[in-house]
Amino acid sequence: MAASSPPLLFPAGPLPWLVPGVVTGCAVPGVAIASRLLRGTLGANPVAEALNELGLLALVLLLASLACTPLKTLTGWTWPIRTRKALGLAGFSYATLHLLTYALVDQALDLRAIAKDLATRPFILVGFAAFLLLVPLAVTSTPRMLKRLGFARWKRLHRLAYLTAVLGVIHFFLRVKKDVTEPAVYGAVLAALFAVRLAVLVKERLARSARGRSPG
Repeated sequence: MAASSPPLLFPAGPLPWLVPGVVTGCAVPGVAIASRLLRGTLGANPVAEALNELGLLALVLLLASLACTPLKTLTGWTWPIRTRKALGLAGFSYATLHLLTYALVDQALDLRAIAKDLATRPFILVGFAAFLLLVPLAVTSTPRMLKRLGFARWKRLHRLAYLTAVLGVIHFFLRVKKDVTEPAVYGAVLAALFAVRLAVLVKERLARSARGRSPG
């Protein structure tokens, strides 16, 4: 009798637990930050620590959402595509909390101080630009908006996610100032995602060109 095939790491099927599991997993770090804040164990400067952790979570989840398509391309798995929206919205949620912590807690909604920061501190300006680009992506993430925009326009708009990630990495670079090891790692991850998408694009264009040259 032939040997049976090894079990799949991610079995085929509807996996009804997948998206709820991803949403729950994304919420856990935020709950942990809130718990540490309430217990007074968020460090000597809890506001700065909350800002750093929320911003990092936003960047990590945004990169994770961008990794879904390349992962499907490289592995053939379809389940990553189902998690992309949840990861992207979770990243937007943490980016919103990051911004609100800065504006409401750190700056006490002092609009003059915030405007001064935007004018004199480049990393804040870059981070704010990244957040502004995330807003239309989050707003148009529903099936209704997809239908209203049409798939082609929706797809072009959501390519802004890559620009947002670039700005997020730059924001991180400018924020740390000295030791740029960690932001460099995220920059390398983003570059790898770009490389996969570019390779797929080139392959598709070559295939279309070959079909166009073929007789008949």
